[in-house]
Amino acid sequence: MTNDELRAYDQKHLWHPYTSMLNPSPVFPVASADGVYLTLETGQRLIDGMSSWWACIHGYNHPQLNQAIHAQVEKMSHVMFGGLTHRPAIDLAKKLIDLTADNLQHVFFADSGSVAVEVAIKMALQYWYAQGKTEKQKLLTVRNGYYGDTFGAMAVCDPVNGMHGMFRNILADNIFVEAPACEDGEAWRDEMIAEMAQALHTQHQNIAAVIIEPMVQNAGGMRFYCAEYLRQLSQLCKQFNVLLILDEIATGFGRTGSLFAYQQANIEPDILTIGKTLTGGYMTLAATLTSTKVAQGISADGSGVLMHGPTFMANPLACSVANASIDLLLASNWQEKVNHIEQQLTQELAPCTNLEVVKNVRCKGAIGVVELHHPIDINWMQPRFVELGVWIRPFGKLVYLMPPYIIEKAELSKLTQAIYQVVSEFSSSQTIT
Repeated sequence: MTNDELRAYDQKHLWHPYTSMLNPSPVFPVASADGVYLTLETGQRLIDGMSSWWACIHGYNHPQLNQAIHAQVEKMSHVMFGGLTHRPAIDLAKKLIDLTADNLQHVFFADSGSVAVEVAIKMALQYWYAQGKTEKQKLLTVRNGYYGDTFGAMAVCDPVNGMHGMFRNILADNIFVEAPACEDGEAWRDEMIAEMAQALHTQHQNIAAVIIEPMVQNAGGMRFYCAEYLRQLSQLCKQFNVLLILDEIATGFGRTGSLFAYQQANIEPDILTIGKTLTGGYMTLAATLTSTKVAQGISADGSGVLMHGPTFMANPLACSVANASIDLLLASNWQEKVNHIEQQLTQELAPCTNLEVVKNVRCKGAIGVVELHHPIDINWMQPRFVELGVWIRPFGKLVYLMPPYIIEKAELSKLTQAIYQVVSEFSSSQTIT
């Protein structure tokens, strides 16, 4: 098929995420990817500012990660994890235990971030069930969160923009409080966590766990908040005997400037979810880590086993490339790279604040966000970015960057310049309208 035929067939038959088959968004066929570049079937090269939904921190076609896949496929591509085990999974579990909080000693491998969250929720509910506290069935969380697209995960996503409306009568009924209002570095005031404290005080008997994205609320609005909120939340969970689940699927492995975002608050979660970057974007894999307290507590009544078992959990190919990705990250000067990206994003996105359509510009680690006052027109904006030679995927009111850590200064500048140009053009069109 020609490039036009590829696109036409895709739009007729392939269902892309968050799109309508009646009015599909434009798509751009990719022929190959290397470093920070995507090469389209047309031959055009785009600088990737998204790390393929934040996963490809080392860029594409990395020889060390390629070799890990090739070496493993010669041995075995997959074996079931029920009753069997293998070195790639054991090595990866050890790496994760060594890198995360001291209390996290048990690893459950999952297929994706959404499944990792489902497992985390199931762990929390089963833990209290085994303790004989069957009334602790609700989750407490903050608004503007996003945890995935499966039903348990949707039930803790933001109740307004998190797909609750359509599925209101099906989803579990959980408890929501306002999102953290403290911006990173802002002077702390106790009222910033007062609503969360009140919810725990009055309803802790029915709350199994608090679930939250540490430091950055990602797909729910790319909002940043201060470490003190997490510290206070951790203390409250201990005070009211409620488990704390931290979702690091988007922020794990250096994205916010520390290896894991929760480390900036110097706390330990009871349950931790990781994914996306885990394999360097090569294969789908996620993990849910938990404490011995939770792991053994699930079986406290003598009969409890964790009721989950994906067919492809701990896939050897995925575990092998995850091991290689973590080794590659730790052997690099990733902290310096992320710090330089933050400084450059802060400097080069700042002029966007002068545009009338722009509400806020914020940067943290290798994340740069331009928030507009009104929703963008993706069917116009996406192709415009492609015309400028960059891949930037806006959503809602946000135009943002989460580039690979290997990006060079000139390449990052091309991304930030494209954002200023396109948002400026969008601003002009809104003014004319």
